[in-house]
Amino acid sequence: MVQENAELREAVKVYKALGEPTRLKIAMLLTEEKNLCCTDIKSKLESIAGSTLSHHLKQLTDCGLLDLRKDGTFIYYSVNREMAQKYAPYLLQ
Repeated sequence: MVQENAELREAVKVYKALGEPTRLKIAMLLTEEKNLCCTDIKSKLESIAGSTLSHHLKQLTDCGLLDLRKDGTFIYYSVNREMAQKYAPYLLQ
């Protein structure tokens, strides 16, 4: 029962994060192109402020849907395919 509750909370976080259209666009972009930094993501999305993008990336990372890799001052994001397969297989089509 405890594990079911943990999985339920995990699922709710993922679905809540993907319930916002911009975050869904970010996740879809990162399934097509791996290891993009914030600047690359911003250039591919239309009219989104840097601070807003950072907020969206944090939400997607906190729920476990995105992985990040730091390289110097850059942070590169990619989709956690295991998490996407479990909760959002639509992203991987």
